[in-house]
Amino acid sequence: MATITPYPRLKNALLAACVAVGLSHCTPQEPSPFQDDWQHYKARFLQHGRVVDTANQDISHSEGQGYGMLFAVHAQDKSAFRQLWQWTQAVLARDDHLYSWKYQPCPSRDKACVSDSNNASDGDILIAWALLLAAEQWQEPDWQQAALQTLNAVKSKLITRRFGHLILLPAEYGFEPDKARVQLNLSYWVFPALEQFSQQTQDPIWHQLYLSGEQLIELAQFGQWHLPPDWVMLTEQGLTLEGALSPDYAYNACRIPLYIAMSDHGDRALLTPFLNFWQQDKVPGTVNLSDNSHADYTMNSGMQSIATSVQHRYQPHHNHRDSQAQASKSNAENSGVPLPSIDSASDYYSASLILLSQLSLLKENPKS
Repeated sequence: MATITPYPRLKNALLAACVAVGLSHCTPQEPSPFQDDWQHYKARFLQHGRVVDTANQDISHSEGQGYGMLFAVHAQDKSAFRQLWQWTQAVLARDDHLYSWKYQPCPSRDKACVSDSNNASDGDILIAWALLLAAEQWQEPDWQQAALQTLNAVKSKLITRRFGHLILLPAEYGFEPDKARVQLNLSYWVFPALEQFSQQTQDPIWHQLYLSGEQLIELAQFGQWHLPPDWVMLTEQGLTLEGALSPDYAYNACRIPLYIAMSDHGDRALLTPFLNFWQQDKVPGTVNLSDNSHADYTMNSGMQSIATSVQHRYQPHHNHRDSQAQASKSNAENSGVPLPSIDSASDYYSASLILLSQLSLLKENPKS
C-alpha cells in the first residue's frame, strides 16, 4: 500500500509557496483571502462555540462543527478551535464517541436541545480530521485521543460491506430500508481526511474505504452529464436512483470533486464529468439525474468556488509546467484565482464551501 501523506497545514503550504515564487512575493503583514474570510465566517456563523446554519432555522450540526474546527486549525486560531471543540463535546458528543447530528436552538442551550441524536458520518469524519490536525499543530494529545476514539467508533459502527462493496453508512441507523438496499451519500467520503486517518493509524481499512469510494463514484454516473447524485441506492444489481432520497446532483454531491482535488492520491479521471458539466455558459445549481431537468437558477457562490478552484488545478489539456508555476503563485497569494468572498449575504453552507475551496488552492501543486 502506498504511503499516504497527510493534508499539509496551511502555514507549511504558504511557506513552500513563498520559496517557490521568491520571498519578495510574500507579505506576512497582509492576511490572505482565507484569513479574511475566516474572520467573516467567525463573525457571521460562530456563536458561543456553535456554528449556526443560517439557512436552516439556525440549527447547528456535526458537519458545521467539523468544518468550523477544520478552518480554525488552518487559520491557526487555537482559541476558536478550543471554543468549537468544547461546545461539540458538551452538546453533541455521544457516549459511543460519535456525535448527534442536529441541535435545534432552545432555552436551555445544552444537550436538551439535541433534536436528533442519530449521527451523520461526514460530521464524525470532519470532527476527527480536525482533531488530528489540531493535535499535531498544537501538541495536544487529548485531542488525538478523542479523534482516535471517534475513528474506532466509525470503523465499528459505520463501515461495513454490502453487495461486494466496502461502504460508509450515512448514519448508525435509518439508511437500510431492508436487506436488499442501502442508501449512500458519496459526498460523505471525505478523501483528504481518509488519507490522514490512514497515515495516522496505519489501519488498512481507511485506504480500503478510500478506494471503495473512488470505485462507487466511478459507477455512479447518471444522466446527461454522468454525474453522481446527492443520494444513491446500492443493491445487489448495483447503484440505482430508484428509491434514493434525492436523484439530484445538488448541494451534497457538489463537494465530491473538491474532496477529490484536495486529496493527494485521488483518481483525477473522476473529475472529468464535473469539468465537462462546468463548461456550460450557465451552470444550473441542481440537476435531476433521472430526467435531466435542472433548476432555473445557477450555481451559488459555494458551488462556483468549487468549480473555479478545481478547474484552475485540473482543467484538461493544460500546459503542466505553466500550471505548476501558476499554482505556486496562487499558493503564495491565494489571490490569483477569482473565488467569491464571504459577505453579509453568504449562508453557512456557501461560506463553508468557499473556505474549503480556498484550502484546496493552498495545497501543494497538483500531480500530473
